[in-house]
Amino acid sequence: MWNSPAEFFAMGGYALYVWCSFGVCTLVLVLEPLFVRARFRAIVRQLKQEQLAEQFDKEIGK
Repeated sequence: MWNSPAEFFAMGGYALYVWCSFGVCTLVLVLEPLFVRARFRAIVRQLKQEQLAEQFDKEIGK
């Protein structure tokens, strides 16, 4: 369809829309696992703190 690399990258005049869309999708695909991992670690940290607090309360209540 395209006669040159320049025509391919121009995308028939829609290059800005096409390449920005690819960029946003790539950014989301890279950042999403990082955010999920950070949230997972925060939840695990919070659960450990709650468990330690419960153990402390049980020891104090003896």
